[in-house]
Amino acid sequence: ADEIMQQEIRPLVAVDIIEQLHRQFAILSGGRGKDGAPIITFPEFAGFSDIPDEDFLNVVTYLTSIPSLEAASIGFIIIIDRRRDKWSSVKASLTRIAGAFPGNLQLVFVLRPSRFIQRTIADIGIKLYRDDFKMKVPIIMLNSVSDLHGYIDKSQLTRELGGTLEYGHSQWIHHRTAIENFAMTVKTTAQMLQTFGTDLAETELPNDVQCTEELLSAHTDHHGKLKDELKLAVKQGATLLTCIREPVTRSANSKLSPDELENVATVERLLAQLDETEKAFDQFWTKHHLKLEQCLQLRHFEHDFREVKLALDNLMEAQAAFADIGDSVTRVEHLLKEQKQLEEKGQEPLEKAQSLALHGEQLIQNNHYAVDSIRPKCVELRRICDDFSNETKKKYDILGKSLELHKQLDKASQWCEAGIYLLASQAVDKCQSQEGAETALVEIEKFLVTAKEHQLSNPKEFYNQFDMILTLEIKANAQRILQKLDDVQEMFDKRQVSLKKLAAKQTRPVQPVAPHPESSPKRASPKITRPAGQQHLQATILTRRSDYAATQATGKLQDRHRSILKSCNYKAEGFHIINELIETERVYVEELQSIIEGYASEMDNPNLVHLIPSALQNKKEILFGNLPEIYEFHNRHEIENCIENPELLARCFLKRKEDLQIYEKYCQNKPRSEALWRQCGDSIFFQECQRKLDHKLSLDAYLLKPVQRITKYQLLLKEMLKCSKNSEGTAELEEALATMLDIIKSVNDSMHQIAITGYEGDVSELGKLLMQGSFNVWTDHKKGHNKVKDLARFKPMQRHLFLYTKILLFCKKREENTDGHEKTASYSFKNSLKMSTVGITENVKGDNKKFEIWYNGREEVYIIQASSVELKNTWISEIRKVLTGQLEACR
Repeated sequence: ADEIMQQEIRPLVAVDIIEQLHRQFAILSGGRGKDGAPIITFPEFAGFSDIPDEDFLNVVTYLTSIPSLEAASIGFIIIIDRRRDKWSSVKASLTRIAGAFPGNLQLVFVLRPSRFIQRTIADIGIKLYRDDFKMKVPIIMLNSVSDLHGYIDKSQLTRELGGTLEYGHSQWIHHRTAIENFAMTVKTTAQMLQTFGTDLAETELPNDVQCTEELLSAHTDHHGKLKDELKLAVKQGATLLTCIREPVTRSANSKLSPDELENVATVERLLAQLDETEKAFDQFWTKHHLKLEQCLQLRHFEHDFREVKLALDNLMEAQAAFADIGDSVTRVEHLLKEQKQLEEKGQEPLEKAQSLALHGEQLIQNNHYAVDSIRPKCVELRRICDDFSNETKKKYDILGKSLELHKQLDKASQWCEAGIYLLASQAVDKCQSQEGAETALVEIEKFLVTAKEHQLSNPKEFYNQFDMILTLEIKANAQRILQKLDDVQEMFDKRQVSLKKLAAKQTRPVQPVAPHPESSPKRASPKITRPAGQQHLQATILTRRSDYAATQATGKLQDRHRSILKSCNYKAEGFHIINELIETERVYVEELQSIIEGYASEMDNPNLVHLIPSALQNKKEILFGNLPEIYEFHNRHEIENCIENPELLARCFLKRKEDLQIYEKYCQNKPRSEALWRQCGDSIFFQECQRKLDHKLSLDAYLLKPVQRITKYQLLLKEMLKCSKNSEGTAELEEALATMLDIIKSVNDSMHQIAITGYEGDVSELGKLLMQGSFNVWTDHKKGHNKVKDLARFKPMQRHLFLYTKILLFCKKREENTDGHEKTASYSFKNSLKMSTVGITENVKGDNKKFEIWYNGREEVYIIQASSVELKNTWISEIRKVLTGQLEACR
């Protein structure tokens, strides 16, 4: 059965020669010789000599292919029954068998003709023609079946040969046909599972819920049909096995012949093979089905995430637009009501977000394959919820303070109005008497007692308390009311002084005296004197007009003030950053100098040479790299020239950008330096140098300073850029920052490049290293899969790619612990593609983060998946530049 399954050229099967088999000129009865040799019988057949050679050969070849290899290797026993025939028939049979029998022969028994004359002729003929038969095995001429029983046991012979072996030729043909049909069914079923498994393994996971549901349904239906096919095949095999064993089942005394036992073994092997195939397929299907279900879970999660995220973004946008803090108590109370409504409106999306985040965490706990996609979304949902809650709390706090502020301002304003009204209501004529003055004083004192309840606290405390919400408008209003409080207080103070004088004055009765006519003045227009309340009202109107004019003037100058303020802020921030840079630069240079003088130079000190480990001898350049070169570069103090003009900082970096490449050389040597330090770092020599320098940190900490310093430069340039947006020198700062980032990238790339192992060529001949990074990679070959278990390949290869101008390297990243220290990465070379021979497909259906690199008419395709669309586009852009450059060079 295994041979039937595996041979590429299909062997003979019973159905191919069914007519020849039914003629029964040769049979495999199932009997065996004493040593287990299979017996092929040629019964009496009148037209044996008329059988075409092809038919004879096909039948004999088929019969010899049925016994096991072990039985066939013993050799076949042939019994030729010619008792009723002539010597010519015996001769023809022997000649045909000798010339065309395909198997090993052990013995040939001939039941010779029973008639006397033919028997005599046969005896003579066998002596004369034995050598002509070209048989290397004995030919035994038998007179009767009883003679045959002396060689072969009766239990192994059919009834026609005087034996007891039950044999039905039609049933034998039926069994052989059924076995071979079952073998074909097993093979076809396995091929169907193979094909389906291949289709599943090559299926791209959809990006939306509907397509994923349809794919899951289609695959599940197909799987169900295949399982039904498997059940039918197993049922077919079980039925066949029952039919073969039927004689034994029917009668306990019956025994199966060796050939029948082999048929049983063949069917059992086919059933076992079918069972093994089914188990392998079920195992693969379980993984694939889980993958599809998890994909559907992911697509539902992503769909819900997009909906919830949109609702949250709208909520946050509405909250961000809610920036008004109110200019009156009524307005603030209205804003608080709106904030409450917004908070209530946000409860539903917030609850959905929390629920979705919890669902995502459950997916992660259930070992979902897309953990790296789900976890950031859960974090994002919780972050937005926290941001909204914190911002809401902040809004309530600000509006609460605003409400308190406006209530205080209203109280103060009301107190001022009440005070003005009190002063205006005190009639001057009534205050002229001592009693009237004292009454007025009591009224004023009672009113002033309420000042603490209504007046604002001192201005400094007021501004400190409400600084976070004080807009220019509110400040102007508060200052106006503060000024009004001072004015009213001053009015009360003056009134109290006047009333106290009147109360303390001893008045005399006024004597009416009639004027003398001659002394009467000429009549004049009477002078109108306004009451105090009216005077204050006029003063208040004038004050408010002045306030309004001042506010208008402030508005006109607002843009200019902003511009000046922004410029001043830039100057202040720039000077702060420059000061920080210069101070840290000074410390950095001093540290470099101390390392060179306190460690590197001491390695040449003859008095300390006995303390230097042998492994460190003559390796100063490895340990320190080009640190002296870095020190000489920074010891020029060029940055200090920028202290008066921060704008010059960018020019300083741009001017020396070529010199900054010394850091790349230093970083490339760093792994060798660290390895040497791990070997010798605990030596007495280093301890002695550290003691002399009075350093708190050991040398390895200071050897990290250059790596940290180059990162510090780009951070300070970023800070300068933040405070100089749209200011003079912004473009140069952006260019300087880009230069520093390019240097850092070049340093980083070179550090990865020197960790490549296993590449037989010279890396320096590959051109400039343009990009490097880790990706998921699948390979697509024209050659298909061979086994079902090979189909269970969902996980891609993890490869680290190095893009040069001439070649693309595929490496496998490996991380190893080095003597108990932190892990160091290396990149084991796996494959390379010449950039002059490759093609690129920028978009792969089903995943916008994938692209393809291929060659030789897509005979071999590398499907590459980036971690993000942005990273994919960056790589495609660089690869496109390389290919375009090559095309232009060819032109």
